[in-house]
Amino acid sequence: MNAASSTNMRIKLPAAAVFLEIVTVVLFGVFVRYVPGDPSRAADQHLYPFFQDVHVMIFIGFGFLMTFLKKYGFSSVGINMLIAALGLQWGALMQGFWHMRANTIHLGIKSIINADFSTATVLISFGALLGKTSPLQMLIMTILEITIFSCNEHLVVNVFGAADMGASMTIHAFGAYFGLAASRLLYRPGLKNGHENEGSSYYSDMFAMIAPGSQQTAIINTYFALAACTLTTFALSSLLEKRGKLDMVHIQNATLAGGVAVGSCADLEIQPYGAMLIGSIAGIVSVLGFKYLTPIVASFLRIQDTCGVHNLHGLPGILGGIASIIVAAVQVNTQISAGMQAAALGCSIGIALVGGAFTGLILSLPFLGQPPDQNCYDDSVYWEIPVEEEAQRNSPDLKEDHNKFSLDA
Repeated sequence: MNAASSTNMRIKLPAAAVFLEIVTVVLFGVFVRYVPGDPSRAADQHLYPFFQDVHVMIFIGFGFLMTFLKKYGFSSVGINMLIAALGLQWGALMQGFWHMRANTIHLGIKSIINADFSTATVLISFGALLGKTSPLQMLIMTILEITIFSCNEHLVVNVFGAADMGASMTIHAFGAYFGLAASRLLYRPGLKNGHENEGSSYYSDMFAMIAPGSQQTAIINTYFALAACTLTTFALSSLLEKRGKLDMVHIQNATLAGGVAVGSCADLEIQPYGAMLIGSIAGIVSVLGFKYLTPIVASFLRIQDTCGVHNLHGLPGILGGIASIIVAAVQVNTQISAGMQAAALGCSIGIALVGGAFTGLILSLPFLGQPPDQNCYDDSVYWEIPVEEEAQRNSPDLKEDHNKFSLDA
């Protein structure tokens, strides 16, 4: 099968999308009903602003965070939307099955917030595979990963009783290592030396900067962890780069690591200075990961991590899990167990690695339409590109000006 026919989504993508939607509608018809009681659902109305914030993060935050690739903006935002649209429906079902009453899933605002969070797991994994997979592969990964994620979340939260309000372990670490394991199974030797499209432009990096606890303690801890992380990231990025220049990759990503790392302790009384300490360490770990660890992982483990999810979600997620173990050990909160926190961290990473490897094996099937090496990181494989944009891409004068700009920089 030649490359053109294998990446043609005309039949495969519509058939898969319609089939999955029909299955989902049938399952909703059989199992899902509104939350019983007051039709106005007044009890959940206070959650609506929180739902709006989470929804914007899922549909806009993640999508624009991935627009740094110079020729992959349509796919970054568009496939993000595709994953989110399927994921929030499937997530409502998978998580709802663990909380059924009388064989019925009762759906409210809290349910769809949790469904959005389950979708975030897939979007994190998508970051590791960005530019190297087809929309059809992402639909399949969404179904498999959310199913496995919901089982792990039930184990961590309901069986172990672990504290993970901000989901450092169950979402961030899980999503990162799931994606890395899948990436390992989809390894491309032809990309080991990089790809001409695997870089950013000035404007694509600017777009990527758009991206971005119901309890007071969680809000304060997250707020100051992010602030401390940002300052540390700027400092270390300047320190590590020649002539003290800042690296936009660090600023786009590592500044968020503090929020990831403090998640497991977000609602615990670790005091603001404790949150700031966790955030600062997360910034250091993330920047060092982008600078030194990513090339090692690519060369020795043969894992091609496009967005650096290991440094933004994986390592800070582990840091958050370790921080929660320490907090439990020193009995900042006597309601949580250090042993259960450790079990939750190990379980999340272990299940993610096994589930990601299994998913990667499924995604490697040749008829799923992944692009050939030479067409990776390019929107034109799966998207109609405006004529003027295509002309600009192929313009020798534009390429010459771009090269001149790069040399001058």
